[in-house]
Amino acid sequence: MLLTVFCALRDRGETTFALEVSPELELRDFLALCELESGIPAGEIQISHVEQPLRDLTRALGNYGLKDGDVVVLRQAERRPAPQPSFPGLPRIDFSAISVPGTSSNHRSTTQAQNPRAAQTPHAASSPQGLDNPALLRDMLLANPHELSLLKERNPPLAEALLSGDLERFTKVLQEQQQDRAKREQERIRLLTSDPFDLEAQAKIEEDIRQHNIEENMTIAMEEAPESFGQVVMLYINCKVNGHPVKAFVDSGAQMTIMSQACAERCNIMRLVDRRWAGIAKGVGTQKIIGRVHLAQVQIEGDFLPCSFSILEDQPMDMLLGLDMLKRHQCSIDLKKSVLLIGTTGTETRFLPEDLYRTADNTDALDRQLNRALPTQKLQMEKLPHHSPHHSRFTDMFIHQPPPHLPLVLVEVLH
Repeated sequence: MLLTVFCALRDRGETTFALEVSPELELRDFLALCELESGIPAGEIQISHVEQPLRDLTRALGNYGLKDGDVVVLRQAERRPAPQPSFPGLPRIDFSAISVPGTSSNHRSTTQAQNPRAAQTPHAASSPQGLDNPALLRDMLLANPHELSLLKERNPPLAEALLSGDLERFTKVLQEQQQDRAKREQERIRLLTSDPFDLEAQAKIEEDIRQHNIEENMTIAMEEAPESFGQVVMLYINCKVNGHPVKAFVDSGAQMTIMSQACAERCNIMRLVDRRWAGIAKGVGTQKIIGRVHLAQVQIEGDFLPCSFSILEDQPMDMLLGLDMLKRHQCSIDLKKSVLLIGTTGTETRFLPEDLYRTADNTDALDRQLNRALPTQKLQMEKLPHHSPHHSRFTDMFIHQPPPHLPLVLVEVLH
């Protein structure tokens, strides 16, 4: 029969393994198998089934009512000193009363007297070193910058209480988290030892396994691919529009090339804006489209390329080079060489390093917004009074995954 062993270890957390055993196998032999799998000495192993401890080492597992598919709980018992043989005529010596250099029996007895609840708590003695002493734990964390940084990342409430300098607050948060962890542990053990046909219990066990897999996946990712948790440097290039220098954001996911009104004024092309293309783009927010510049000259390195722009009123980014112009000039994004290749001319221009493109109007907040992936949205233009009745009809012109400050997708211009 196949038995699942859930281990609640004292210092190493929780683990689970399965053993294929015979119902005639005695408990002491089963403990030996568990020792091989868990690394815990057989003398410290306590096995329970359906919240009932198994104590008779010579009794077969089948006689305990264990059957195929059952779950047993393995707990690690406290280490107890070996009993001293009692010889008549020899005095009984209390070694705990002997003072050892570097320790204080008086301090220990005082601590136990001041905190009797900790002495009565079953898991207090099995807690890792320092967890039952908030002051010691605080000093250990403050003395280790690496552990402190991990605490800030993985446990912000406790890190905030630690850095506040208030020991009472730190102790309160620590105890609350320990109590919550103990309750979850008790609930998990209760579920594992409950009726295997209870749908609610099985659903909770499934969710617990799923959450454990997520945490394990994240831990592996942080170790093997830590760069996936960093901020991506966006792709900007230097160019000139109508002879004026502009830092353009290259976005192959945007279907249209756009420019802010402020940038268009600096480049002296507002006089070319066709306001018949004005409208309101709706999405997560709204953005006013002033109009369109049908043809302007963009200089990239030594190449002069024709380009059209949609001019937006409140766009914080100067210029976005979209897929329409990238395809028109057969551009390729080479991330290995960190260059933008213009296919029609063979010219290459390097993407700007982070320290250079931040010197312009591009801010950290803008980059954080650009890093957020938004689903493709279908938005619609609303006709403004500026529209000409002779304007042509366009469909399916949209911006894919726009930045959050510009959730615009141009679908059609209505008559």
